[in-house]
Amino acid sequence: MITLLNFSHPLTPAQLSQLEALTGAGVERLIAVPAQFDTTQPFAPQVAALLAQAPLTAEEWQTAAILVVPPALNFITAVLLAELHGRMGYFPAIVRLRPVAESLPPRFEVAEVIDLQTVRARARRSR
Repeated sequence: MITLLNFSHPLTPAQLSQLEALTGAGVERLIAVPAQFDTTQPFAPQVAALLAQAPLTAEEWQTAAILVVPPALNFITAVLLAELHGRMGYFPAIVRLRPVAESLPPRFEVAEVIDLQTVRARARRSR
């Protein structure tokens, strides 16, 4: 079972079903933490405050099967991943959404789940 941390737009039932099909695991816990940042202020303290809203213990950060839907703004995501690595001890897997072609109104679907720790491990072989 997965704990899904969503820092983006609300997920639809269809997106959750796609995610469960891709991972082969059910979403046991969905934690929505909207990322609204003040772009005139430093991001690192705002990310720490954002993660403080997630009701997870230090043990859960390190042991739960956590999947992350990152915020859309790339700078927030970069700082968020650094903070998550510090709390979890590894990079989490992330969910990538993509627009559904020719949909009106615009809709998004789950494109893939990216295991960042595996990406990191592969990259280390290139050093």
